[in-house]
Amino acid sequence: MNSDNIPFPNFSADPCSSFYQYLTSQRPELLPMARWGTLLPQQGLADAPLTSRHLPWPHGTTVLAFTYQNGVLISGDRRATEGFQIAANRMEKVFQTDDYSAMAIAGAAGPCVEMAKLFRIELEHYEKLDGQPLTCEGKANRLGHMVKANFPMVLQGLVVIPLFVGYDHKRETGRLFKYDITGGRYEDTEFHAVGSGGKDARLTLKEHYRKNLPEGEAVRVALRALLNAADEDVGTGGPDLVRRIFPTVKLVDRQGVRDVEEPQLAAVCEALMNQQQET
Repeated sequence: MNSDNIPFPNFSADPCSSFYQYLTSQRPELLPMARWGTLLPQQGLADAPLTSRHLPWPHGTTVLAFTYQNGVLISGDRRATEGFQIAANRMEKVFQTDDYSAMAIAGAAGPCVEMAKLFRIELEHYEKLDGQPLTCEGKANRLGHMVKANFPMVLQGLVVIPLFVGYDHKRETGRLFKYDITGGRYEDTEFHAVGSGGKDARLTLKEHYRKNLPEGEAVRVALRALLNAADEDVGTGGPDLVRRIFPTVKLVDRQGVRDVEEPQLAAVCEALMNQQQET
């Protein structure tokens, strides 16, 4: 027993390699869907579902990912919105999920962040029980199951739409997976962007993306896409050179997951903004 008089989990009673399935069968009240569901107004199935603008919690906006020369890049802006107000300017939307994978989230901020944390535990749990990590394909499938399980909350307006990237050592390449709200999983060999500014970011990627971009140019293309999305979409936050707020950019390659450091982000953002002023 712990200090809250809640018994510690007995994994030997259900030695499942999936931590998410374990919670579903043994402690369903701990799942994000169950806890967030208690915060929602009770309504019958015949009632009209809530929409995101009616909900009093923040929403994450624009994230994107694409393959490049060494692997795959994943990035997101830092703004969270609450209706027509800015809820946060420093929200993290891109998360490392294990040594060779990462995910970005768009949608209702709270459930999005909880899903990212739970997915990281899911991968750690599997590796500890099986002695080896899941394959890149297996990780993408596990995340799809979690998105599918969140569908009842989607009907209430709590949408969670992730992007998942990983480095596949068997194929020796970076891979990108996108999802729909029902948990459908689709692999994209080039690029994708989701969120309120996703369409604008995709337009920029369509114009500037090309296969096998070198690392420096890949970072530049990602920041250009987010900057253009911020110009068109009020929910997407652009770089703030005064307060030193820049998009998050992670690179996933055969060496693992690493962050693009702030000095590089600042230099590229400033150059792009100066270029916009000159044109």
